[in-house]
Amino acid sequence: MKRRDFLCNAAAGVVAAACSGSVAAEQPPARPNILLYVTDDHGTNDAGCYGNPLIRTPGLDLLAEEGTRFTYGFCTCSTCSPSRAVLLTGMYNHANGQYGLAHGRHHFASFAGVQSLPVMLADGGYRTASVGKYHVAPEAAYHFAEYLPGGSPEQMADNCREFIQAGGNAPFFLYFCTSEPHRPFRREGSVPVDPKDVIVPPYLPDTPECRDELAQYYGSVERADKGLLRLIAILRETGHWEDTVIVYVSDNGIAFPGAKTTLYEPGIHLPCVVRDPAQAQQGGVCNAMINWADITPTLLDFAGVKPEKPQYQGRSFRAALGQEHPEGWDATYASHTTHEVTMYYPMRVVRTRRYKLIWNLAHTLEYPFASDLWKSSTWQGVLERGDTQYGPRTVEAFLHRPRFELYDLESDPLESKNLADNPQYAAVLAELKGKLKAFQERTKDPWILKWDRE
Repeated sequence: MKRRDFLCNAAAGVVAAACSGSVAAEQPPARPNILLYVTDDHGTNDAGCYGNPLIRTPGLDLLAEEGTRFTYGFCTCSTCSPSRAVLLTGMYNHANGQYGLAHGRHHFASFAGVQSLPVMLADGGYRTASVGKYHVAPEAAYHFAEYLPGGSPEQMADNCREFIQAGGNAPFFLYFCTSEPHRPFRREGSVPVDPKDVIVPPYLPDTPECRDELAQYYGSVERADKGLLRLIAILRETGHWEDTVIVYVSDNGIAFPGAKTTLYEPGIHLPCVVRDPAQAQQGGVCNAMINWADITPTLLDFAGVKPEKPQYQGRSFRAALGQEHPEGWDATYASHTTHEVTMYYPMRVVRTRRYKLIWNLAHTLEYPFASDLWKSSTWQGVLERGDTQYGPRTVEAFLHRPRFELYDLESDPLESKNLADNPQYAAVLAELKGKLKAFQERTKDPWILKWDRE
């Protein structure tokens, strides 16, 4: 038996044991309940169903066995608040105004008039609740009817039981956001992994400090998964397993230099698993290139809610579920402005199946560090030893970037060989620049003027 199958069977056993008195499930209604499960800084391949044999994620593995696992899911900006604002509006961060972190002295906020998913669903008759990390602003724009108590992921799940059970015929929308696996890595209840056994991805340095931090990170991913497993049990117990659409995503890449806050693949290429109980085909894989601007229109599609004048810029991928190779999903875009208030470094990206173009609008600046990434022992170890290499790049190349970065992802998946100045790729560069400008025009990006003025 494959390890993934073992974990999924184990998950099913845990859920079944917890549900001996469960309510008989009804046929899926036309308007399902909706659960959006968002983890914090969870990387693409860091789960059993995504091929990691060391990280135990029976909850996510079970969703993948009974739903659709996306292999090309992307956030549009690799930073917490801006990414969550995209998830909840379907608008790119340059359009919704959530340019950076919402909390503390950073104090970024979306425009007051943006249409958010919870408000639109509430207008459509849904009960709405948020639990865990909220991290967007202003509250009036992202209003939920209820804000449930936090705690560990399992405690958060237990705190949702009453909300899930209540409401009569009104469907619910539950926005469930763990703080895991964000730094500091919370690992209580997880099985420790020996640092010598971790799988160091090639975009990170294989150093003792990095291995130690990856082992801690593994435990924090497992802790996040425990909340999902508990929620699955609660949905079964309350008779809502077969009438609830579940979408699992991470807000951005893992909290290591080279991933989070960058628009390189480890920063934006993320896990996405969707379980639609009404879907005939289960356990499938979909290679549609979706991004988090598509989440809001997809969930509105499931809910049958159609705003009179929608603002969202993404599109529903509901019809792609159950298809491995759906047509018309072969490119994605990304837009980053800042993270912390001191980290202005706008970037725009177009990524196709083969090529990726990154436009660094403020390329004359040194690439800025998030506080937690700068303090990480992984990065400090590099500085203390005076290392000149960091994963596939030199430290100098990581800190000082050119205006354009063009990569052939087929031959260079680590994005280490910039082809922007290679005359053999001039036509590719011109084509992708054209796509990027058209994207900025469609989404009313104020930074489009930088093509001509700077």
